[in-house]
Amino acid sequence: MPERRVTVASKVGLHARPAAVLAKAAAGQPVKITIRKDDGQPVEAASVLGLMTLGAMHGDEVVLAADGEGADAALEAIADIIATDLDEA
Repeated sequence: MPERRVTVASKVGLHARPAAVLAKAAAGQPVKITIRKDDGQPVEAASVLGLMTLGAMHGDEVVLAADGEGADAALEAIADIIATDLDEA
């Protein structure tokens, strides 16, 4: 299963607006994507509530995972969003 590690760029972490933007983008991918912190359980990236309970703050590293056709491209797209300061967008 392909994985990507990415650092959260948004100053508020994956909370509120950044979580909503990320969940919408993840829901639009052709594969199910999960996200976790190193020491945590994975949650579905398409779930705003799941993202907010993850507790990922600015500067935290998260691990994305997906499986299936198109997984690599989907992970890259979601990693790019997480690596962007969505508070500025």
